[in-house]
Amino acid sequence: MFALYNCCGTHRMWLLAIFYICTLQLGFSISSEPGDPNFSSPISNVTVPVGREAVLTCIVHDLVAFKVAFLRVDTQTILTIQNHVITKNHRIGITHSDNRIWQLRIRDVKESDRGFYMCQINTDPMKSQTGYLDVVVPPDILDYQTSHDMIVQEGDNVTLTCAAAGSPLPTIEWRREKGKPLLSVESKEIFSVKGPRLILKQANRHHMGAYLCIASNGVPPSISKRVMLVVNFLPAIWIREEVVYSAYGQKVLLECVTESHPNSVNYWLHNKEYVQGGTYESLTMENVYKVIMKLIVRPLDKSDFGEYKCVGKNALGESEKTVVLYHKSKMVSDSNSNQPASQIDNSINRSDWDVENCTTTPSVYNLNFLIPFLIITYSL
Repeated sequence: MFALYNCCGTHRMWLLAIFYICTLQLGFSISSEPGDPNFSSPISNVTVPVGREAVLTCIVHDLVAFKVAFLRVDTQTILTIQNHVITKNHRIGITHSDNRIWQLRIRDVKESDRGFYMCQINTDPMKSQTGYLDVVVPPDILDYQTSHDMIVQEGDNVTLTCAAAGSPLPTIEWRREKGKPLLSVESKEIFSVKGPRLILKQANRHHMGAYLCIASNGVPPSISKRVMLVVNFLPAIWIREEVVYSAYGQKVLLECVTESHPNSVNYWLHNKEYVQGGTYESLTMENVYKVIMKLIVRPLDKSDFGEYKCVGKNALGESEKTVVLYHKSKMVSDSNSNQPASQIDNSINRSDWDVENCTTTPSVYNLNFLIPFLIITYSL
């Protein structure tokens, strides 16, 4: 029987394997040396991330001339016998210390390596024990099942989906970039939602931005995918002051701010006519196009007063806001209308003044103070 060891190469390994199988299955011991080999402790179960090295340790005592072998339980594949690697899997190795601590090493572990492994001693009857190798896999987001960047119309219902693989099965969490709230429910802000789907009802401009699908399963690293949501909406316009007062020749600033997506065309109208000039400062914040519209007006005649409309127009429609420019005398008149009647009656209007002669032109009411002097003169 030992003559089989004189063979060489691959045949030697296969013959050795066949010989060992026979000794195990038939219950024969290949050694006639006395002794009672046994296991010193159970094989510890091992959990290893994919790609790492797994080590299954089998500790024996009193081995003497008996031999140790490792097998894959589910396939009944002999992996190693003593110092020899039987399998053709180049990732498998065997090491031992003092013929007592035997270690099966599996390099670059794959998911397919998950399962039970047996350590055997070729006694009669055979002695064996098993240990379990668990291979964990970091999460990976499945791109084809996960939402991509999307553009929707304001008011649409939006569903974002995210799918991930890994072992154990990953959990999914949704968040927004920069710590923004995902939702607001009954005035309460919600910053994260667990689950593969995120539903946004009646999306508006405030939903626009980047959403993060985060997959984790306790195996580092966690992974995330960024989904950009763009919401198209009509231009929205804000004005700084609805009513502005100015005198003739005095410069005054009219200002509007528009927000829109897609970008809008912006302009000023006065008496339904396009107003030349003005400045338009464009900003882009989180995919929202913002335009600051400024128009400097210097009224020279009556027609320069009145309504000025700032208009924003994009592919979805048009919006406008109105700024009314009044002469400052209107401001005085409005102020006087809020005074008591006695104060208004005693006031002198600008029209009562003769500007050229720097004198007043008294009204009929103001001639009453001359009546006593006229009577005295007439009596003399």
